[in-house]
Amino acid sequence: MVDRKDVASWLEGPRARAPRPAGAHPGSRLGLPAHGTGSVGRFGRRLVGAFIDWMLCQSIAVAFFGMHLGEGGPWSFVPLAIFAVENVVLVSTLGFTIGHRVVGLQVRSLDGGAARPVQVLVRTVLLCLFLPAMFWDTDGRGLHDRTAGTVIVRL
Repeated sequence: MVDRKDVASWLEGPRARAPRPAGAHPGSRLGLPAHGTGSVGRFGRRLVGAFIDWMLCQSIAVAFFGMHLGEGGPWSFVPLAIFAVENVVLVSTLGFTIGHRVVGLQVRSLDGGAARPVQVLVRTVLLCLFLPAMFWDTDGRGLHDRTAGTVIVRL
């Protein structure tokens, strides 16, 4: 017999058929706590942090580079370049961007230490491609974090 899960499971993603083990939470496979400091940063916080960073980069592009909002052509990449520089510089030195800091998040290596410069660079390149950040695993890590060997945790 065919049920709704057989037909619509592709809409809900692979987790529709793979139940999480009892007692498991995002980050449990990584040895992270379920809640509080050190737990995996949830999607809502990450989204707000990215929005704050993007608005700051747009503002810098308008103020310092004379870009007009909604402008096409090569100028449309200026905010993205600023976003990339912000991520590489701030995450490799402080562990967070301005948006991450505002919402209480930090980027860490899977070993629990600070993200290394190569990890930050790989993460930033994939983040700027956008699509890797839109797909995440059961631990809440986007493909950009998974590929770079990093995780975003709560402060």
